[in-house]
Amino acid sequence: MSPLRRCLMVTGEYPPMQGGVADFSQILAELLQALGLEMHILTSSEAASSTHQVDVHPVMGHWGWRELYGQTAALIAQLRPDVVNIQYQAAAFGLHPAVNALPLRFRQMPMVATFHDLRVPYLFPKAGPLRQQAVWLLARRSRAVIATNAEDVAALKKQRRMPPIHEIPIGSNVTCRLPDGFDRAQWRATWGLPRAGLVLCYFGFLNATKGGEDLVRCLAYLVRGGIDAHLLMVGGAVGASDPANEAYLASVLTLITELGLQARVHWTDYLSDSEVSAAFGLSDICVLPYRDGVSLRRGSLMAALAHGLPIISTEPTSPISCLRDGETIRLVPAGNAMALSRAAEALWRDPETRARLSVSAKALSERFSWSQIAEQTLEVLHAAARSA
Repeated sequence: MSPLRRCLMVTGEYPPMQGGVADFSQILAELLQALGLEMHILTSSEAASSTHQVDVHPVMGHWGWRELYGQTAALIAQLRPDVVNIQYQAAAFGLHPAVNALPLRFRQMPMVATFHDLRVPYLFPKAGPLRQQAVWLLARRSRAVIATNAEDVAALKKQRRMPPIHEIPIGSNVTCRLPDGFDRAQWRATWGLPRAGLVLCYFGFLNATKGGEDLVRCLAYLVRGGIDAHLLMVGGAVGASDPANEAYLASVLTLITELGLQARVHWTDYLSDSEVSAAFGLSDICVLPYRDGVSLRRGSLMAALAHGLPIISTEPTSPISCLRDGETIRLVPAGNAMALSRAAEALWRDPETRARLSVSAKALSERFSWSQIAEQTLEVLHAAARSA
């Protein structure tokens, strides 16, 4: 059996495209290459750049049947990879189902599907349960499956005739590195924030699952309660994958205006890693009000943990042992802006609890190191290639 030498990664996003899947794919690919695996990336034409550290093939203008299968066949013939790793997030592939059938189309090529979520693709109007079957098809026809959190692992294991399923978490997509000479007050002034008031921060793109309206209403409740509170929206507002997010952003902006909070919501736009670290460093509390509950598949959560911020988020759909309310994080019911504001006010008035949560968050983040993620992924890829 020949050793594992070459991997083709298929991903809908890759830098300079903005998005969690893009960052994850790049960090993982570069680490796998550092471990001795020759990496090639099949991705969107929007990812064209001269600064890539691995071989990137930004040839996908559309993720349709003919385009994806044609480009995949060409690269397999040219590169002769030992294994293909699909970074699956439906929105990153434009919700097109072609990627879901990729292992079926190339039966002889060992493929590993890494699921960033279990969101279904679009098939046709009233497709109903068939859309979910497209997700299970991708998993079932792969030689192995990687999921980033226990909830998705459990959902996959409920299905019949599944290959080996592995839980490998994601890590922070932001390197913790404060700018030289970091001064909290000066950085607050950079974004028009008060020197001494309460600064909440939110990190990540906005979409309907992120609870943007709850975040804004939380701020409104705090201000009405007499607290000089501000909200720092860290990073770009929407990602490259889903145009529907623009409409969602518009609804959040409308709500900010209706509540008269324009002077209290501050947007940074895209930032370097050190600037993101500065934004976290000047903030008092990170609020991540996911409508579908907190999950370890959320890169924004991982970044906040890595920076040691006290975090308020929403109760998960099923318990997550390392996210314990009052110990490593504060948890409130999803969709409840009043509960968010009460938790934020309580933490604001209790610096000792904020400090304790900060230490716990930093300690927890050490369990999600990128070196371990890369090594575990490499083991799965090796096993899949050997199964050929």
